[in-house]
Amino acid sequence: MKTLVVYYSHDGNSAFVAEQIKAALGAELLRLETADSKKRGGLSKMFWGGRMVLTHTLPELKPYHIEPEAWDLIILGAPVWAGSPAPPLMSFLAKTPLRDKRVAFFLCHAGGRGQAAEKLKQELAGNTIVGDIDFVNPNGDGGSRTVTDRITGWVRQLG
Repeated sequence: MKTLVVYYSHDGNSAFVAEQIKAALGAELLRLETADSKKRGGLSKMFWGGRMVLTHTLPELKPYHIEPEAWDLIILGAPVWAGSPAPPLMSFLAKTPLRDKRVAFFLCHAGGRGQAAEKLKQELAGNTIVGDIDFVNPNGDGGSRTVTDRITGWVRQLG
């Protein structure tokens, strides 16, 4: 099964999960990057990301190429910002609509996923969602064995 993992990662958590999925499934990776490559941290990141969520602003992404029909399964991943999937992932979905695809998604957060999963499910209407999972700071301790085991078990269920 040809699998593509499309993800946005600001602090490395979603990248960690995406790499684990790649290792478990032999998946290809597409890392989304914003055209504005300024690195933000702390309060600056919270204001930048929170403002985009609250104003429904979709950031411009650096160029990428994807043909959704070439993949049997597309797994999406992003951090949760202000109870929503990070806007760069939503930019991807606006630019690259997925229809009639098998999709799954993962979310990374610091303690609450809010309505992020429900928002993604709405955005992915017209597709078959085969799984979703969330992680609390999966890379926070260098990537624990428990996190890796959860990812491995989850991807086995996506078959």
